Amino acid sequence: MGLPAFAELPFFEGWTERHSWGVYGPKDDFGALNNVTPERIAQAATEVRSGERVSLQLPPALPDPPLYGRSPLIHKVVRTGRNSWDDRLDCFYPQRATQWDGFRHVRFREFGFYGGVTEDPPEMGDRLGIHHWAHQGVMGRGVLLDVAAYLEHTGGGVDPFAERAITASELRAVAAHQTVTVRPGDILCIRTGWATRYKSASYAQRAVLAEAGGRPAFIGLSAAESTAALLWDWHVGAVAADNPAVESAPGDPRVGSLHRRVLVQLGIPLGELFDFDELARRCAYEDRWTFFFVSTPLAIAGGVGSPANPVAIR
Repeated sequence: MGLPAFAELPFFEGWTERHSWGVYGPKDDFGALNNVTPERIAQAATEVRSGERVSLQLPPALPDPPLYGRSPLIHKVVRTGRNSWDDRLDCFYPQRATQWDGFRHVRFREFGFYGGVTEDPPEMGDRLGIHHWAHQGVMGRGVLLDVAAYLEHTGGGVDPFAERAITASELRAVAAHQTVTVRPGDILCIRTGWATRYKSASYAQRAVLAEAGGRPAFIGLSAAESTAALLWDWHVGAVAADNPAVESAPGDPRVGSLHRRVLVQLGIPLGELFDFDELARRCAYEDRWTFFFVSTPLAIAGGVGSPANPVAIR
């Protein structure tokens, strides 16, 4: 599939912001997932050598306390008969933990959600629901960029609980340092070190993050246009990171929002709160940073997001 370069994409009328709406055809529900063709999935399967499987999901109880004002998950196990049991989840937020942001998550002002859909989610009908992704899964050749290890190697590391923007040039530098090439259709996985820090934090330290409401501070990708341009020109299928928002927070309104630039304007799915620690250890041991990536979102009709259920197969 021949795709235009970022610099060739059209602008929104009256804005200096580019978009990919219409590149994959009218009424598209998949965005950059269209880059993950059957041929590329078949090629990605050749990344499996030992058959070892590595979960990329945070422990189900995390984050605890929940972030962004969400209520704690309540799991109840109930007897349904003499020899049978059932269970249910209350206060279940599909975007609470390791998850995908769907195209109904964020819009760009009057221009609407990805593709120009201007109705609010309850009135959208079938458009842009997470169930479209669930029907085919999010899978392909995974590439891990271990930014945390690179920053530790080159400058002593950073505090993942402080705002720190990872630039496009740094992503290129990490890829070069690891001698890995990002190919069209790849699922780009970015380890910032946030999940590592969070898992070792005390409950009191986690509570500080939760009490920050919508303004916690943490490391993540820069929201600058140069980041969006790189991700588009790499023609990735999706981007997943180990922090709560992929981009750094709380962010600078003068720079803008990476969610808007990437998820809305370019149609690149964003995964959040992944756990890449064990995968990073195995990749570093073999000096091999690619694998077969498999994620199965829930087929929630009209869903805004979904648990990711991700696994790397090596």
